[in-house]
Amino acid sequence: MSAQLREAAGELAGVLWREHTVYRERSGGVVIRGEHVKRWISLAPSAGRDEVLIRAGRILDGGTTAPARSETIVPLTAGTTELAAACRRLLAETAADATAGSAGVSAPRRPRKARGSGSKGQGRQGKGQQREGRQGKGRHTSLGSWVVLLCVAGVVAYSLWSAGAMS
Repeated sequence: MSAQLREAAGELAGVLWREHTVYRERSGGVVIRGEHVKRWISLAPSAGRDEVLIRAGRILDGGTTAPARSETIVPLTAGTTELAAACRRLLAETAADATAGSAGVSAPRRPRKARGSGSKGQGRQGKGQQREGRQGKGRHTSLGSWVVLLCVAGVVAYSLWSAGAMS
């Protein structure tokens, strides 16, 4: 599978970018780096037979890689053109996220697909939805904070008054 993955990655790299670097990961996957476009693509064996997990992300200043922003599973037997189409879609999503992030606008998040079954995947999705709900609200000082601020101001005013009355 790793030889087949390496061969597919070599063909895919030539289709996607003229300038690229292909190397093997410790986990058995293959990474294609496009330094000139500041993007990377990772091909890794998936849990399914003859399926490949494709992830895409950005290359940050200094050459470090940011975590994957999007991922998909494609059959390895699909062919280079279908793999390239899936990669281009993921790269477009990554570029849209990077553009929205650099403009200071929060990019819309898609809930990730749960890899396993059970409440673990559902819990992650729920937390992501909670975070999105909180991001829409602006910061406001609550009533309790105002009471604390007034009490502190009162103590400071009393101490200044008592210092002035005693002198």
